[in-house]
Amino acid sequence: MVVSKKASFSVVLILLVFFLIYPLVVDAEASYLVYFFYLTFVYVVLAQGWNLVAGYTGQVSLGQHAFFGVGSYITAITWNAGWTGYLDPLGMLMSGAGAAFLAIIVGIPLLAKLRGDYFALGTLGLGEILRVVCINGGSLTGGALGIGIDSSGYQSMRPYYFIALLVAVMTLLFLWLVMRSNLGLALMAIREDETAAAANGIATLKYKIFAFAAGAFVTGLCGSLNAYYIFHLHPAGVFSLNWAITPILMTILGGAGTFWGPILGAFVLAGVFELANIWMPELHPIFSGAFIILVTLFMPDGIMSFITGHKQRILQKLSPFNWLVRKT
Repeated sequence: MVVSKKASFSVVLILLVFFLIYPLVVDAEASYLVYFFYLTFVYVVLAQGWNLVAGYTGQVSLGQHAFFGVGSYITAITWNAGWTGYLDPLGMLMSGAGAAFLAIIVGIPLLAKLRGDYFALGTLGLGEILRVVCINGGSLTGGALGIGIDSSGYQSMRPYYFIALLVAVMTLLFLWLVMRSNLGLALMAIREDETAAAANGIATLKYKIFAFAAGAFVTGLCGSLNAYYIFHLHPAGVFSLNWAITPILMTILGGAGTFWGPILGAFVLAGVFELANIWMPELHPIFSGAFIILVTLFMPDGIMSFITGHKQRILQKLSPFNWLVRKT
């Protein structure tokens, strides 16, 4: 176990050093991998935001695109109002806080009254409502044509890459600390049996709202970074269901309710999507859909369950006790 932890730490450290150095030794504008890693880091954050709500707390949400869109629009509106600037940390924090505040306002009635599929449908409706609101928002949101922001500050892809990496690392560190605390135990207790958790004194609504708001906060940060990256927002793009469905698929592929699962799922699925889009653009949706179906059929609990099960089988074969039993 000690060796395993040390090995895992070494691998993580090596990967982190690689991610830090890589954009500095290549042409960030010409390297496709810089863009790929940037996008994957964003997906890691989105997947872990959903994983905290659904994987660890058991509250399946289909409304992450609502918080992504809100984060994007808050950044654009505050920038155009002169409150924030290009890649402004204050603008990103305001966007994340705005998304978290919306999650609290919406989560109180939804999480108190709805469970399971009804809660999922309620969150799905939130994204569609906000999309219509932005379409009819007039000059504030730009209407159906969207809202533009000043792109003159763009110089390189590197700032986006490093900000996405920083947000991903901070999100993973936050999740790691939460899931090793009493707060994490309470969230998992709610997932396993909400009624039993409440009977044992856990304030289930408070903890569910915390998870919902925390997931919305990191999703809003991604929406903010997306606004700085594309410089023109329109409701159909930032409130697209892809920002909700893709992270869910990545989390399920890697293993919901695990720490490493969404990370593996994000890298694997992002890689599959990009390769399919390059090699077979016309068949990309078919190939990607078939890949997801095959994984669901043969690894229904995700990649992490397969890795864990394979590791346990190896340990059982190497166990001295097993060798003793075989000899006798």
